[in-house]
Parts: sequence; structure tokens; C-alpha cells
Amino acid sequence: MARKIGSRYTANQILGRGSAGTVWLGEGPEGPVAVKLLREDLASDQELVGRFVQERTALLGLEHPHIVTVRDLVVDGNDLALVMDLVRGTDLRTRLERERRLAPEAAVAIAADVADALAAAHAAGVVHRDVKPENVLLDMQGPLGPGGAHPALLTDFGVAKLIDSPKRTRATKIIGTPDYLAPEIVEGLPPRASVDIYALATVLYELLAGFTPFGGGHPGAVLRRHVTETVVPLPGIPEELWQLIVQCLAKAPASRLRASELAARLREQLPVLAGMPPLEVDEPEPAEEAEAEPQSPSAQAEGEPVRRRGAVSLVPGARPDSNRDTHTSMRVPGPDELAGGAHGTARAPRAAGAPRPGSARHRAAVRRRRITLGVASVVVAAAVGVGAWLISDGDDTESPQHTHSTSTP
Repeated sequence: MARKIGSRYTANQILGRGSAGTVWLGEGPEGPVAVKLLREDLASDQELVGRFVQERTALLGLEHPHIVTVRDLVVDGNDLALVMDLVRGTDLRTRLERERRLAPEAAVAIAADVADALAAAHAAGVVHRDVKPENVLLDMQGPLGPGGAHPALLTDFGVAKLIDSPKRTRATKIIGTPDYLAPEIVEGLPPRASVDIYALATVLYELLAGFTPFGGGHPGAVLRRHVTETVVPLPGIPEELWQLIVQCLAKAPASRLRASELAARLREQLPVLAGMPPLEVDEPEPAEEAEAEPQSPSAQAEGEPVRRRGAVSLVPGARPDSNRDTHTSMRVPGPDELAGGAHGTARAPRAAGAPRPGSARHRAAVRRRRITLGVASVVVAAAVGVGAWLISDGDDTESPQHTHSTSTP
């Protein structure tokens, strides 16, 4: 059913839903538009409405070929809406769900487009704060780029900042999507342009591997990995491209590239990546990160299955963020909580079919090798024993002759 949005726009059809609101296909004075209607509970927050109006100039001033332009901001009764250019296509998450991972050339071309968008936004003093595949749109009517990639446009600028009001967070919570949060946000520092670079490097990793470097399990475990864990190389990509990803995933914000530098460096990699097929890597299994939870003797006696527990939660009472919702609100973990757990690489990628070190498959393989080596050792020991017996037996038969010959005058 069509509905009026302010006095100039009509929302005709729902295109999609997100955690912050609903996107409609709409009509305005200049033709078709996309209308992002924020949730009613957000529209009723007078402080947020004030921030919405304050951000109007900054958001309307963002114009770039790889940014979904915001044409208008509407505040009308219970309606709080962003009116944006309509992009005929799909979002990057949908493509990932369909293809699992992209060929390196296409993945890098998309990341370079997003880096260009971030460079323009950062130059205007705007930090996106929620770069992820859901917020990257692919223009199916645009010209194909390297690797057959459609032009990528970054959307939802300002939404995270609008929702992250002091009233809601009080500097004790963090707003964002756990898989893509930079370590400094987890540690409670203010988000600057470098957080977008970290998030984009995470997205590029996901496009190549099919999974994020620190995701999986409870949001608290994800947050800790961002702060304490390191990422290991993806098998099969050029070293220079990997070093770019590593630099942009640096824990120290100052070590990361600026958006304009990243865009240029990524495009330098495109000729090397031409024709390269998608990587063959296996995603770490969720159960590999779980440890057996001790059970009572009665439960063990009754043959109940061993329960598994995930990584230690940093957010008591929170539920897993299974759908990568935007603006998940989480308590900022303390230093002692971030220091908990083993350091290293939590989700190490590996060649297709190879078990991950420490996994059940890996431990089973190790046991099989040990058994094989044990059997081989027994066989070798037995062979050595037989050989020694034969030598000893041979010496015993020849010894009397030798004594007799030497004792004969």
C-alpha cells in the first residue's frame, strides 16, 4: 500500500528491511527514488530527530559516483526518512550469499570502488562507521568493470552516527556490526576515518575467503578477537595484495592506509589478478572454537551427548548476532575481559579439504598418524630384533670353528 512521506514523496513498495528501518521504492518530483524509513521508535526520539536535522547538510553534500546520493531528509510526524537515489541492482551481501566468494579481480575492483567512496566522504569530514556488504550496492545497469564487477556504491552514510547518540550509548556501549568493528571501537575510543578502512579490509577478506577473519560465535568472542587475534594469510593470493589487507587490518589505526591510498594500491593489483579463479579455502567450523563443557557424572553415565560451549562472553546475557544486524548495541568490554583467552589466530583459513589445527578432524588425523607411526615403530623394532637375532645366531654357529682353528697347533 502506498504511503506519503512528507509532502513531496510517495512510498509505493517495500524493497527491503534492515535493523534500522525499511527501504521503499518511492516517487518524488524528479522521478523514482529509494526511501529509507527509519523505525518508529527512532522517529519518536526527539534527541535523535535533532541530530538527524543537524546532519542534513553533511549528508546532502556527499556526492560521488560510488556513493548513493542522499537527496533529502524528511521529518514529518512519526516519519523519519532518508530519500536517496534509486540504484537498480542488489547489495553485495546478496551476491555473496549466492556465490559464497568472488574471484580476486572482481573482489578487489569492488573494494577499490568503496575505497574511492570513503576517500570522498573522509575528505568531507564524514565517517561511515558501518561499512559491510549489506551497505554496498551493485549497480546492475552500470558498465562492467575488471573481473565483470558491476559498479559498487556505498550507502547508509550517517545512519550509525545518527543512532549512536550520547543518550543511547553514554560512552559505555558500542554501536556497529561485530564482524567489521575496528579494535579501537571495541576499546571505547571515538571512531575516526581509520575504522572505515579496517571494515573495508574485513569486507575484502570476506569477498575473497567467503567468511570474515574474526567472525563466528558470540558477539563478545568476536569483539575480543578484533583486539587480540592476528590474521593469517589466505592461500593463493599474491603477497602484495595480502600485505595490503594486513596493513589495513592493523590494530593501530595510524598504521592503516588512507582511503585514497588504498583505492590506488588496489587498482595496481588488478592486472596481476586478471583471470584468477575464486580461492579454494574452507571456512572454519563453528564447533572448532568450542570446548567441551564439563558434565556431571550422572549425565555422563546416562550417555547424554557432551554439551559444547562457545568462547567466553564479554556481554553477559546477550544473544548471538546471527544475522549481522546493523547497530548491535554492546557493552564496552574491560581490559581484563579483552585480555582473556588464548592469543593467536582464532579462525585460520586453510586449503580446501585440509583440517584446521586444533579441530576435531585435525586431532583425529593426528591420532591416526600416531597410531600409524606406532605400528610402524613396532614393525621396525620387530625387524631390528629379528635382524639382531639372526646376526647373533650366525655368530654362535661360527664361533666354535673360529676357536677350534685358533686352538689347533
